[in-house]
Amino acid sequence: MEVKVGFIGAGKIAHRHMEKLARIEDARLTSFCDIEEARSREAVRKYGGRYYTKYRQMLEKEDLDAVYVCLPPFAHTDQEILAAEAGINVFVEKPIALDLGKVHQIKEVVEKNGIITSVGYLYRYADIVNRAKEILSRKKVALFLGYYFCPIPSLHWWGARHRSGGQIVEQTTHIFDLARYLVGEVDQIYGQRIGGLRDEKNENSDIDDASCVTLRFRNGAIGNISSSCLLSHGRDWGADLITPDMRIQLHLSSHLLRISNGRREEMRMQIDPYELEDKAFIEAVKEGNPGKIRSSYGDALKTLELTLAANSALDKGTIVTL
Repeated sequence: MEVKVGFIGAGKIAHRHMEKLARIEDARLTSFCDIEEARSREAVRKYGGRYYTKYRQMLEKEDLDAVYVCLPPFAHTDQEILAAEAGINVFVEKPIALDLGKVHQIKEVVEKNGIITSVGYLYRYADIVNRAKEILSRKKVALFLGYYFCPIPSLHWWGARHRSGGQIVEQTTHIFDLARYLVGEVDQIYGQRIGGLRDEKNENSDIDDASCVTLRFRNGAIGNISSSCLLSHGRDWGADLITPDMRIQLHLSSHLLRISNGRREEMRMQIDPYELEDKAFIEAVKEGNPGKIRSSYGDALKTLELTLAANSALDKGTIVTL
C-alpha cells in the first residue's frame, strides 16, 4: 500500500520530514500547503505534487492517507480536526498547540474517528534513549537533571510567549517529554525565572532568559529542568539520571550516551531518530497499527500539560499540583 502524504506548513522542520519521507518506499509526497506560496512551490519543485496556500482546500481536493501538521504553536486551529473528520491520519510537530481546551477537543475528535496520530517527540525513537530506558526499567531513579541551552532562534514569533509558549513549551518540551518517558508522570512542579538580560530590545519579546523548574514524580523521584536562550552561539541539551548505583548521561546534542557504574560504557547514536519516527508513522498508517507509535496525540497532550504547568508555576511563584 502506498501512503499518500500532504503537508500543512512547509517551513524548516517540515522539510526535514519531507527529506526523510522521500526515502521511504511506501510514502508518496503529493501536496504541500503554506501561507507563504513560495515555500509550498519550493516543496513541489523538490518532490512533485501540488501546492496550496489554503489548507482547507488541500484537505478537500486531495486524496490523502496522512497529513503532517508542521505549524508554529499559535497557528493550530482546526487543521487536525478537519483531517481527522476526513479520515486522514495525522502527524503533528511539537508542541501540539497552546490552548488546552482546543487540544482536548482535537484528542476527542481523533479518537472518535479512529485515526492514527503521531507527535514529533523524536527522542523516543533514539537508540541511545531507548538503551537508557531499558537499563532504567530495572532501576529506581532518584534524580533527573535536564537542560536545554541555546541562542534565541531567529523566528519572528519565537520570542513572544503568547505565540510560542516560551522556551519551555516550544523547545525544552523535548526534555520534559523525556522526563515522562524515562522516569514517569509528575505530580508537583515549582520554578524560578530570570529575564531582562538580553542586549537586544525587542518590545515583542517577553520570554524568560533562563528558568529552573523542579519536579516531583509520582514514583517519588525528583528532578530539575533548566532552560536558557542567552547563548551567543552553540547549543547543548540533554539529561542526567541518577540511580542508587549508576549515573546515566544523555548528551543529546552530541548524540552520546554515557553510563557509569564503577565502569564506563559509551554508546553513539547510530540511527537518525527523525527517520525512525517517520518510518514508524508510515508503517502504522499502512498497517493500521497504532502500536508502532511512541508518542500519540493523547500522550503528547500530557507533555503539553506538564510544560504549561511549568509556566504556571513560574508565573505564580508557587508549587503547582498536576
